[in-house]
Amino acid sequence: MRISGSHALVTGGGTGVGRAIAETLAKAGATVTICGRRREPLDAAAAANPNIFVELADVTNEASVEQLYKRAEAARGPFSIVVANAGVAESAPAHKTTLAQWNRIIAINLTGAFLTVRPALAGMAKRGEGRIVFVASIAGLVGGAYIAPYVASKHGVVGLARSLAIELARTGVTSNAVCPGFVETEMLQQSVDNIVAKTGRSAEEARASLVAGNPQGRFIQPDEVADAVLWLCGDNARSVNGQAIALSGGMP
Repeated sequence: MRISGSHALVTGGGTGVGRAIAETLAKAGATVTICGRRREPLDAAAAANPNIFVELADVTNEASVEQLYKRAEAARGPFSIVVANAGVAESAPAHKTTLAQWNRIIAINLTGAFLTVRPALAGMAKRGEGRIVFVASIAGLVGGAYIAPYVASKHGVVGLARSLAIELARTGVTSNAVCPGFVETEMLQQSVDNIVAKTGRSAEEARASLVAGNPQGRFIQPDEVADAVLWLCGDNARSVNGQAIALSGGMP
């Protein structure tokens, strides 16, 4: 599938990994629609590249996502690439995790991913091409203490990617997930701040405890995730389907 000239949707595209993905796809010649709930970071991302366009949307709200599709596709054509990136992470011992916390994380990370891609599926299948990419996490492949809702949601995202891959295998549409370890983003800084607040450790100690999970001894960079997504969207990855690709420096 040609990336140049295609129309891509990237949820959570105003910051972090989502912004890096949007910029990378736009530089490759795609027209990119980014969405989120906060206009300021979205506008900042769009201002940096004329191929990036902004739509406000809440991925947990079915009507909001449907309206996003209606506006964006009317203006720029049907989506041939959909990157479900919007997500949230929180940490707490499982026995202290409230139902409200559980529901919020599942709603954004898993239900939001489903609502993001569902409107594109029939059209992609009919046209005989398309790329669905979920931004999951290494937590979608392994367990992790104090992040039970997050781990559950990302395992669900990987399962969703694999299910769609089988369902769409004969249509020319592929569905895959990328599973990074800790990425150097605003979300990582939130994790550092949380560790500092709860343990009294310094920020340097908190960062060292997180980076220790990567056998390469470093944090993943947003551009590394973006390049993996770009490859999955290209023609040379047309046989890559139903995969959960770890970007973790060797963590199983």
